[in-house]
Amino acid sequence: MKARRPAANAPTHNGPGFVRIISGQWRGRRLPVLNAQGLRPTTDRVKETLFNWLMQDTAGCTVLDCFSGSGSLALEALSRHASFATLLELDKTAVKQLQQHLQTLKCNNAEVIAGSCLVYLQQAPKRQYDLVFLDPPFRQNLLLPCATLLEQQPWLSNDALIYVECEKELPVSQLPAHWRPIKQSIAGQLAYRLYQREQPE
Repeated sequence: MKARRPAANAPTHNGPGFVRIISGQWRGRRLPVLNAQGLRPTTDRVKETLFNWLMQDTAGCTVLDCFSGSGSLALEALSRHASFATLLELDKTAVKQLQQHLQTLKCNNAEVIAGSCLVYLQQAPKRQYDLVFLDPPFRQNLLLPCATLLEQQPWLSNDALIYVECEKELPVSQLPAHWRPIKQSIAGQLAYRLYQREQPE
């Protein structure tokens, strides 16, 4: 029986069934990943480019992964000695898998929060974050509301770095005006950009 093709507006992960940590203390480790609708782990090529951009900025930083999914980005940052990471994920099965990843890696400086990112970000934060990953499922109107909530509460440190991965047609001009783009590239149907937060006027 032929597998159903995913809808054009709902990319899914059809990869090898794992994510690979590229560098750092867990270099080369492969961790299983779900094959689920909307779960779209960042490719090794894009991830390597991103962490080349972040070469001097990962160690010692606090990380917020707003749509964690496979955990690929947060785990890569932790491998490169980020001081702490919060992984937000809505899918309950993905949450369990993220918790298992942390156990497998014997990682005790990270937390997995189950639930909607857009609900979680409405509360007062326990800490501020230096590095934020925004890699939501495509075409679900999640990126811009999430960016707004990050600024409504003091989630971000003064000069936080924000990584945005989204469909290339999304009007990112609607992101906060004081998020200054410093790096960007396009790979297929997605665009990925790194922003530096400046103090709002």
